[in-house]
Amino acid sequence: MDDAEIGPMQNPRAYNKLPDDELVRLCQDGDQIAFGELVRRHQNSAMKVALSIVRDKLDAEDEVQNAFWKAYEHISQFQRDAKFSTWLTRIVVNQCLMKLRQVRRAKFSYIDDTQPGEDSLNFELKDFRQSPEQQLGQAEVARVLELEIKRTPPLLRNVFLLRDVEHRPMPEVAARLGISVAAAKSRLLRARAELRERMKRHYGDIGPATLMAQ
Repeated sequence: MDDAEIGPMQNPRAYNKLPDDELVRLCQDGDQIAFGELVRRHQNSAMKVALSIVRDKLDAEDEVQNAFWKAYEHISQFQRDAKFSTWLTRIVVNQCLMKLRQVRRAKFSYIDDTQPGEDSLNFELKDFRQSPEQQLGQAEVARVLELEIKRTPPLLRNVFLLRDVEHRPMPEVAARLGISVAAAKSRLLRARAELRERMKRHYGDIGPATLMAQ
């Protein structure tokens, strides 16, 4: 959206201090600057979701743009008792799954320029991408894991985030927590065991594979 499409001139800097729900309210009243702030605020997270599904940067960029346009077109339907980020993520996921379905339907390439009476040749191109069902399973596992990490006691959660999420070296993890490397390693093992048990409550002994099965 260019400046010519924007309504009455307002100070864009004031918008970055507003919460999402207020920006959504302004969008529903026709304020395009507010929607621009939502795009700026959620662009990176939307791109991460799209990349995790389509595995191609250009495709991901296209589907994120499509998702934002769809969100803008249907912003009046958004119920403000929900989180905008959750609503947007669903739109991004749906866009990416539609893209995957298109790719799967196009995985056959045919050579039809044969002469009359000749056999037509066809080649099946192997699809190495995960199925939409597998992608949904991954997204569900990630959602549950994020929820259980937040529920883990801070003593264990912090070491897990530093080491297994941010991939920081153990000496740095220990220094940030103010403990020895040996203590950090011990705490990390406890954190992993805690999360494993929490995940079992959702998926049983078989683990997240229950959602990843084809």
